[in-house]
Amino acid sequence: MSSSCGLTVATQPLGRSACDTIVVVGGRGTAAATRRHALVQYIRRISRRARRVCSVCTGAFLIAKAGLLDGRKATTHWQSAGELRRSFPKIRMDSDQIYVKDGNIYTSGGVTAGIDLALTLVEEDLGVTVAQAVARDLLVYHRRAGAQAQFSSLLELGPTSDRIRRALHYAREHLRETLSLDVLAAAARIGPRQFSRQFVRETGETPAKAIERLRAEEARIRVSGSSDPIEAVARHVGFSDPERMRRAFLRLFGQPPQAIRRLARRSSLQNIQTSAVTRPGRVGES
Repeated sequence: MSSSCGLTVATQPLGRSACDTIVVVGGRGTAAATRRHALVQYIRRISRRARRVCSVCTGAFLIAKAGLLDGRKATTHWQSAGELRRSFPKIRMDSDQIYVKDGNIYTSGGVTAGIDLALTLVEEDLGVTVAQAVARDLLVYHRRAGAQAQFSSLLELGPTSDRIRRALHYAREHLRETLSLDVLAAAARIGPRQFSRQFVRETGETPAKAIERLRAEEARIRVSGSSDPIEAVARHVGFSDPERMRRAFLRLFGQPPQAIRRLARRSSLQNIQTSAVTRPGRVGES
């Protein structure tokens, strides 16, 4: 069988045996696939035999069409979140998250969010040590917390010139350092005044506000995924003091760092508790 991008996928019939994990992927053909009644019925039918059902990106549309997301929290790629919400109003959309777990149903954002979801499944089944080893083999972080926002400030700022992109990427790699206008202009290889005018024209923000957003975004990852003291996180990403970071969090995320950490820990605890209940087993098909 070939995928929409021409990649050959080796398959074999599932038959009527129980299965452990179903993963429904998205892509350009998802919209047409939701109109294939037989496929939707098949997803609904085999989900009754599975321990868990997952979707990556717009694969959420298929499991939603099968009725599996009614009344559940879910996410998908941020570009398709509005359409999913409009098409399936019974879903409790949480489009700001990389992946969402509700019972034995897992949904995730775009392609790389599927990697984070996969590492979560490995950790649930085989433990954190194995998940870390897999992440090392893949050359990725152990995994981002599900509560982390999937939308990147670098994408949202959307600079159009290589010079401004170069300055932003330099800033992203040197957040802990002093990022003055002169430093950023040097990274862009233009004069400070020209850099400042061009930056605002292309991004709609001043360089100082953009750097604050990049620092807050990195801090949110660390706050959600580590137990480092808030003060240490603030220093690591370049905030002059924790209070300044707290004000940035309130402005950008609507919550202080401590609240975001509590939410991430609660989500992690719920995942562990649900995993302890939903162990592999044969489920009769109705």
